[in-house]
Amino acid sequence: MQEKTDSTWPRFVRTAEAARLLDLSPRTLEKHRCDGTGPVYHKLGGRVVYAVTDLHAWIDASARRSTSQAASSARMPQVSTAASALGMTR
Repeated sequence: MQEKTDSTWPRFVRTAEAARLLDLSPRTLEKHRCDGTGPVYHKLGGRVVYAVTDLHAWIDASARRSTSQAASSARMPQVSTAASALGMTR
């Protein structure tokens, strides 16, 4: 079996560093994580980390040509039927 070298492992950063790279506050990145609208993350033990390549992919996926262009439905959080019925949608 071939061992992975350092060059094949993705570079991981924690929330504070990921937020700095994205020019967001760590709290905003945490909200994106809770809403399911942020970049892909990993849990290593109790730590949340982001692969730098996933941060780049999230940036690429959020590119728009117009302010009227809707975000991809796959990235938008789903509103529960109960929340919708109570008028708790955004």
